[in-house]
Amino acid sequence: MKCPFCFHLESKVIDSRPTEEGGKIRRRRECLSCQKRFTTYEIIETTPIMVVKKDKSREAFDRDKLLAGLMRACEKRQVSLQSLEKVVDTIQTAIQNTMDREIQSARIGDLAMERLKELDEVAYVRFASVYRQFKDINSFMDELKIILENKQGKTLA
Repeated sequence: MKCPFCFHLESKVIDSRPTEEGGKIRRRRECLSCQKRFTTYEIIETTPIMVVKKDKSREAFDRDKLLAGLMRACEKRQVSLQSLEKVVDTIQTAIQNTMDREIQSARIGDLAMERLKELDEVAYVRFASVYRQFKDINSFMDELKIILENKQGKTLA
């Protein structure tokens, strides 16, 4: 590992420990030339997952973009950022576990809607209105009827 101070190529590891998330290893190093200490992080190298959009264009999966969309849907709702980050983690894990290197954007939207429905119904409807691109009030009302029917079915069970 190259020293950021003197650019010497050799260093020794003084301390090594996992980060809180467990996805990285934090290493404290000491340069063998100038004896200054610095920190490095080691992560697993993964092949990026490509999202195939409706127009067939492709872009790398961006968890921040997904989180931003969920945050917009939950604006002025009592949904914590921590719970939204857990939703994104769950979706990202589900995507990575498929072992496919490409995923349809519609599948990501479906996963997000499933999680939002459990988290906050208003946020779910907001997200659905953008994701499903309701053409008119009737298609919007159809979605609301499905939610109400499911809710009534749960209370009767």
